[in-house]
Amino acid sequence: MATIFIPAQLRELTAGIEHLEMDVHNVRDVINQLEQRFPSIRDRLCQQDQISPSLQVSIDSVITSRGMIAKIQPDSEVHFIPAIAGG
Repeated sequence: MATIFIPAQLRELTAGIEHLEMDVHNVRDVINQLEQRFPSIRDRLCQQDQISPSLQVSIDSVITSRGMIAKIQPDSEVHFIPAIAGG
């Protein structure tokens, strides 16, 4: 099962859960399963069925540009990385 890491900014929606294991095949599966378990998390991760522009998705330490269709292997680690603003 893939390990999904929840960013600190979203842990209030997961009752503090930092990571969990899921049987998923792509990022869309991750989002769907997270939404089933933690209603309203999709609104923080997505905009109009796409990954929010304020997030990047890293699969096995590689930032993906494939969005919701990015493939996930059974032993993958998936991170949602919030954008960092500077000034």
